[in-house]
Amino acid sequence: MADPARKQDAANDDSSPLYREAPGNIEAEQALLGAILVNNDAFYRVSDFLKPEHFYEPLHRQIFEVAGQQIRMGKTSNPVTIKTFLPADEKVGDITVAQYLARLAAEAVTIINAEDYGRAIYDLAIRRALIGIGEDMVNIAFDAPVEMPPSEQIEDAERRLFELAETGRYDGGFQPFNDALRTAIDMANEAYMREGKLSGISTGLKTLDAKMGGLQRSDLIVLAGRPGMGKTSLATNVAANIAAAYRGEQQADGSMKAIDGGVVGFYSLEMSAEQLATRILSEVSEVSSSKIRRGEISEAEFEQLVTTSNQIQRMPLYIDQTGGISIAQLAARARRLKRQRGLDVMIVDYIQLMTGSSKNSGNRVQEITEITTGLKALGKELNVPIIALSQLSRQVESRDDKRPQLSDLRESGSIEQDADVVLFVFREEYYVQNMEPRRSPEDFRNDIKNEEYIAWEEKMNKVAGTADVIIAKQRHGPTGTARLSFVAQFTRFGDLAEDDHLPEQYE
Repeated sequence: MADPARKQDAANDDSSPLYREAPGNIEAEQALLGAILVNNDAFYRVSDFLKPEHFYEPLHRQIFEVAGQQIRMGKTSNPVTIKTFLPADEKVGDITVAQYLARLAAEAVTIINAEDYGRAIYDLAIRRALIGIGEDMVNIAFDAPVEMPPSEQIEDAERRLFELAETGRYDGGFQPFNDALRTAIDMANEAYMREGKLSGISTGLKTLDAKMGGLQRSDLIVLAGRPGMGKTSLATNVAANIAAAYRGEQQADGSMKAIDGGVVGFYSLEMSAEQLATRILSEVSEVSSSKIRRGEISEAEFEQLVTTSNQIQRMPLYIDQTGGISIAQLAARARRLKRQRGLDVMIVDYIQLMTGSSKNSGNRVQEITEITTGLKALGKELNVPIIALSQLSRQVESRDDKRPQLSDLRESGSIEQDADVVLFVFREEYYVQNMEPRRSPEDFRNDIKNEEYIAWEEKMNKVAGTADVIIAKQRHGPTGTARLSFVAQFTRFGDLAEDDHLPEQYE
């Protein structure tokens, strides 16, 4: 057993530190700044990862920021040109800022070591940020308010740690407009270089990509439809297409960046992982999913299933089948997936099966608002498009025109407001099929068709095997309709053959 008296003596021992200073290396900062002021090329060795806020000394932050601005403008940055942009009356010990700059340049080391100094400064900044998160965790755990359960604190700490791991920062804040401008130019260049000239991630459906420019990063895309329209099928089609097209490139920091396609995280709140896998297997192999479930497949079809499964098991597609998952749990798992495996596209099937926080559990409209707001924020945080499926209200069925409208979204206010894109899946074939006129047994035996039946048959032939994806809202582009093919047997969407691509026809 530990001796309490000995513990007290240790606590009173003058040699034990009363406080610990946050880690920083002033000498490394001075060496790097001196190298930059002597040879501006040193700046480009660290500018891709080092930011002014990573410096421990406030004056060093100012020097690095001003020097960076001058160098990026193509100007020479040295003690003479930089001193006019720094506080002239400020003292560094017994010397002025101008004298301090001159000393930094005079004592500068070779620029060969610039990157090593930069890395040391960066690592210490991350450690200081970790200390800040850790202190907050301890303080909140000691003095947690009644309405904040431990699970909420864990999710908040995980979010902050993820942001720190991804960006090296955890405090957000403003960024210069020219940083955002450079990002926009880089995105335009990537779109120009990418096959298909898309700024976003291709869905694998050219007709839809042409209307949307692909799936744009950080967008919340709501995909809605009545039961039987095929919204889950379209989501699984898109997921399989993106994962199958994945081609990654290793970055300088060891992480992988998707050049084509992407890593897909699929949250299936309605179907089990096995049901989802069966559906994707059917779509890709062109073997009916009902036949797969019943075991009514031929030897050739079984071989086709085995071949297809070998192809698709290498796809970076990850499924979470937790039912009734909360927005906070979903966000925590998405962050973890991105950190461990990568994440380029998220799909949630579907919004109405998710839960919000307990404080909104009595009000479903507020709960849906919390969910959609959380999904939108998560898309921005992870910089990935999120496809969230949604139900439509029954009022669609009471209208003569069954084509859905924005007002048909259940709890539509927040869903419509938060979504960057709203897509409706509409298959007229589904409704026309149910309107087949009755025929008498005698007419059926003699294959007699009255005018009503002939008119229905003509209408059925026009819409059979087709589906409309209605773009009802698009924040960055036009609205309209993408006409697709739909093979009900395999629940698969595809592009319709264009007239100029059809085989030659003979009379």
